[in-house]
Amino acid sequence: MRQMNASIRRLAVVVTTLSLALAACSSPGGGASATPAGSGGTPASAPATGGTVNIAINPWVGYEANAAVVANILEKELGYKVEKKDLKEDVSWQGFETGEVDVIIENWGHPDLEKKYIDEDKVAQNAGDTGNIGIIAWYVPKWLVDEHPDITDSKNLNKYADLFKTSESGDLGQFLGSDPSYVQYDEALIKNLGLNFKVIFSGGEAATITAFQQSVTDKKPLIGYFWDPQWLHAQIDLVKVNLPPYTEGCDADLEKVACDYPEYALNKIVSTKFATEGGKAYELVKNFTWTNEDQNLVSDYITNEGMSAADAAAKWITDNEAKWKAWMPQ
Repeated sequence: MRQMNASIRRLAVVVTTLSLALAACSSPGGGASATPAGSGGTPASAPATGGTVNIAINPWVGYEANAAVVANILEKELGYKVEKKDLKEDVSWQGFETGEVDVIIENWGHPDLEKKYIDEDKVAQNAGDTGNIGIIAWYVPKWLVDEHPDITDSKNLNKYADLFKTSESGDLGQFLGSDPSYVQYDEALIKNLGLNFKVIFSGGEAATITAFQQSVTDKKPLIGYFWDPQWLHAQIDLVKVNLPPYTEGCDADLEKVACDYPEYALNKIVSTKFATEGGKAYELVKNFTWTNEDQNLVSDYITNEGMSAADAAAKWITDNEAKWKAWMPQ
């Protein structure tokens, strides 16, 4: 009887071992079950950990909003680790060559960089539009337009130049630039349009926002470079100054440019290696698309509601399950 029991025990061990092996083979990626964010507690199989995804973080809050949402899904739903790297726009592109950057999640049209890194060096690829339409323009606060209705025509700016003089601009009107690493050619525009203004760079998004807010609060004249999508448009009224209209190729020579900025269909740029070897992470980035309103909402959470980028992304993901589910790899 003891001999029989030992045989039975040995058989049980074999069966158990075989069952575990079969289960391991049939489990997606070898992972255990997990509950995805926003799924209402419904269990689902967790995909395999896919390694690390390096996302460049360019210095404006809308970009940070995009990156935070994509990073949350990569980590919580697809099992990747995300490394966020704070980099200027042009430096981010250099990372495709060195292998330090996999993804630029919001590109504002850099034809010179596209030519070098995509067309010539072939170390980067277009991964499709984000769904956001980017608008770069010169803006003045609405209260100033109410007082001087013709100030929105660039041809009339010289007669108002004295309104914008500052200690930094001297005898010229001050034009407030932002971060000089952004897509901008304001100095060339001012020169080529014969305007009596001097570009003074604020240094970045936060300083530019503060300047426009103070202009509204203190009724201090201000003209400057700004853009949309950007949450500030929901808080104060800014009016676009009409420059000579953009036509195809009018900005080809940045020394001679004398036209408005184009509208940009914002897109995602990825390294060629990531496009070919990134698996589900690449599919998610390629599928990611949302609206200016979505981005502005997450940006507002970060900037005005005291949320971290991660918490703001998590809130949007919880409230918009149908949208992000459509981005998931098949």
